[in-house]
This record gives sequence, C-alpha cells and structure tokens, in this order.
Amino acid sequence: MKTERSRLRRLHQRGHYDHESIYQVMDAGRQCSVGYVFKSAPYVTPTIHWREGNQVYWHGSSASQMLRAANGADVCLTVAILDGYVMARSGMHHSVNTRSVMLFGRAEKVPDELKEAKMKNMVKGLFPGRWDILRPATKQEIKATTILSMEIDEGSAKIRTGAPGDDEEDYALPIWAGVIPVRTVVDAPIDDPRNLPEMTPPDHILAFRG
Repeated sequence: MKTERSRLRRLHQRGHYDHESIYQVMDAGRQCSVGYVFKSAPYVTPTIHWREGNQVYWHGSSASQMLRAANGADVCLTVAILDGYVMARSGMHHSVNTRSVMLFGRAEKVPDELKEAKMKNMVKGLFPGRWDILRPATKQEIKATTILSMEIDEGSAKIRTGAPGDDEEDYALPIWAGVIPVRTVVDAPIDDPRNLPEMTPPDHILAFRG
C-alpha cells in the first residue's frame, strides 16, 4: 500500500503500510474525516465509517454536498485516535501517543439495490444485535441515503507508543516526565424520555458498555 504520497517522510519509523495495521486502527476508531474538493475549494467532513474486508464505507443524506462532491472523485480519508499525552523534559520533545490512518482513493457510490444490506452491516458492526429488533427501513429512507465506498489500496498507518524521547543530557534534570493516558469511556445508557414505560436497555446495549 506504500506509495509516494502515502510515504512518511519524517519519523518514518512510525509508518506502517500493511493492511493489518491499517485495519486495526480503522476498526478501533469509529469516526473518520473525508477530504474532498467542492467548487475548487477544499473541504474536510467528519463522519462515521465502517469496514467490510478491504472496502471502507461512509454514508449520509442523498442531498449531502460532501457525498455528491466525493462520488467518483479522489478523496483522502483519515482516522485518528489519541492514546496519551507524552510529557518530556523539554517543551520541544512533548508529543502524543496516537494511532492514525490516511487513505487515498476514488469514492464510488453504492448501488441502490445494495444500500439496505450495507446499512445493516454498519448497524450490526457497531451494535451487534441491534438491527434485528428495529423496524424495517422504508423505501423512502433508503432512497434518501447515499453510501460511498473506497477500496483500501493506497495509504499508511502512523503509530506512536511509549515514553518520551529526550536528549540524553536532559535525563539528569529534576523534571517529571512520562505519559498521561487518554481513553474513550462509554457511560451507562440514558433512556429516551419517550420510551414506553416498560422499556429497559436490552442486553446488546448493556454489552456495548463492556
């Protein structure tokens, strides 16, 4: 997957170009940003993505400016996860522990006859057990949704882990250094006030919290 535009030129030791490394970051991060050009101006739009094999998908309203501009065009899709603040003995050596992916490719519109199956895969991938209890999507809802996909064949992952990297002479300074871990926490579900009186969170919602 390594190409000239996906190659890391600085801190190249943090670059990973194999599919497995890229898949792991994409599956761990549930939000991506899609960069595209619309009317000769650059835009970046955050959205939810999901992966099926070597394809990445994202969706939105059929009236979406982003989806219309990206369909059939070259796009840049990124995923980033912050894992920690790296506190060094020099301000210039402060950093972050992070996992990120940058992909390049051509976005293609998913055919109408496949849209419902792809939406099902998105919901089941995020919330196993959820789709089967929902009311079926209507034809109008499906029509009003556009799904784009892109093959994962050009890009890279950039990963930093571990302690700060200070200048050797700075390790003797009386300055605390280390890592402040950062993680995403899923809290207890909050009931919709318009739930029916007997409704309680189902097992698949409780399991989502872990």
